[in-house]
Amino acid sequence: MNILVISGEQALEKSNYQRAFPDSQITIINQKDLSSEKFGQALLDFEGTELLLVDASSEKIDFKKSAAQLYTLVAEVSDDWSMIYADYEVDDNGTLQDEHLLDHHIGRVRDNMDFGKAWLLNLNKVKKVLPLSESTKQHFLYELRLRMSEVGELVHIANRYSGCPYKVYTTQGEQNVFDYLLASKESQLELEQILTDHLKRIDAYLAPDVFYSSVPYAQKNYELTASIIIPVNNRPEFIGSAIESVLAQTVQNVEVIVVVNGGDSDPTVPAVKEYLSGGSKYDADKPAVNLVVLDINNIGLCLNVGLLQAKGKYYVQLDSDDQLTIGAVEAITEVFESDDKIGMVIGSYEVYQKDANTGAITRMESIPVVTHAEWTEENGRNNLLRINGAGAPRSFYVELARDLGFLDMNTSPYARNYGEDYDFVTRMSEHYRIGRVWEPVYKVIRHGGGTDHNIDRSTVDRNDNAKDEMRRESIYRRQIMNEVTNG
Repeated sequence: MNILVISGEQALEKSNYQRAFPDSQITIINQKDLSSEKFGQALLDFEGTELLLVDASSEKIDFKKSAAQLYTLVAEVSDDWSMIYADYEVDDNGTLQDEHLLDHHIGRVRDNMDFGKAWLLNLNKVKKVLPLSESTKQHFLYELRLRMSEVGELVHIANRYSGCPYKVYTTQGEQNVFDYLLASKESQLELEQILTDHLKRIDAYLAPDVFYSSVPYAQKNYELTASIIIPVNNRPEFIGSAIESVLAQTVQNVEVIVVVNGGDSDPTVPAVKEYLSGGSKYDADKPAVNLVVLDINNIGLCLNVGLLQAKGKYYVQLDSDDQLTIGAVEAITEVFESDDKIGMVIGSYEVYQKDANTGAITRMESIPVVTHAEWTEENGRNNLLRINGAGAPRSFYVELARDLGFLDMNTSPYARNYGEDYDFVTRMSEHYRIGRVWEPVYKVIRHGGGTDHNIDRSTVDRNDNAKDEMRRESIYRRQIMNEVTNG
């Protein structure tokens, strides 16, 4: 078996791999010396039909003695394979754990998806995808993986117990959904280009301005400008601040619809009733606060029930533990009114931290304003498939929700009160423009009970599974749209 090892700053010795692959040709290349041309040439320098590509650029890797037999036999029995990857074991300072990877499908186009550190490549298939793009300067493996998926099957070797062919020595940290914000603009643009080229090759790319329609409700008059719908479960300590951020809006022709999904016994119910007629915080001169109580914890259901009774022209997102800035609705409305082909507006937000002891809320300066600047007019709806977020707050015409089939109610595979908004944005972007508000109009409040940071690997995988299924469906829809248009 041929082996190509990508090393980092540390010097690697061939003896590390000769123990497991005694009869192999082993070549080690330093990551800092790589270019797309050099990487492609290194792949082509091997003879034979199989090459084990090992990414040891940041961690030490040890293979088991039976690894070569496993990879070789899986390749022998797999039809039309282009790449084989496997679950692996992690040694975190002596603590062992298995990393169970996800099976590949056409929707797995995220740049952060884990395919492990060792890939068996079909060299006959490699020759079909080379050379790599000259614009790729850093993310060779991302481009190679997408290209290999275009010419054959990516086969996953799963592990139940002691079935991993190799071990990675590393320090595992908790997953943080804001990590991507720290990536350089140059890196983000390169990743975007890699995905865009991939979507073009598989006929899932949506060209600028194509398929956009005018919103049929753009000139229609409504009783209210906006309906702010807040789904909530057992958060009486936050709901008041969320409601008051709506009552303070510069546009007062709005309403609040709070949908409590914990049933009548949910402690959020009495907290909301304080803002209804007869409550201690009721103000007849302020926007109306409406309460809906459900006994099924289903966020998509909450939003859809709220949309069915909304009197506003636009829906505006607000989570129960977050807040709108005072001019949020005004800024969002101005964007809608600028173009009747805009069906959705996405804002920008800042992240705050709530002190568990004092209750004080302070801006987290370590996290920049989240603008999702990767969303451009020309390519945002394609780049959306690469990342997990679409920005906040999200706003759209209430009546368009009905036309597009409402928000997902945990009917998508793996959905567990997660991704209903992502699915809706992908569908919306296929037919209408997405407008943007670049200044922060939303405050995300991080706290101990939040679900947007420091989540474990199993939760990350569950969530990624859900959104990857939504990506798969979006890619299929786009391919059909392009096929119909191109005849």
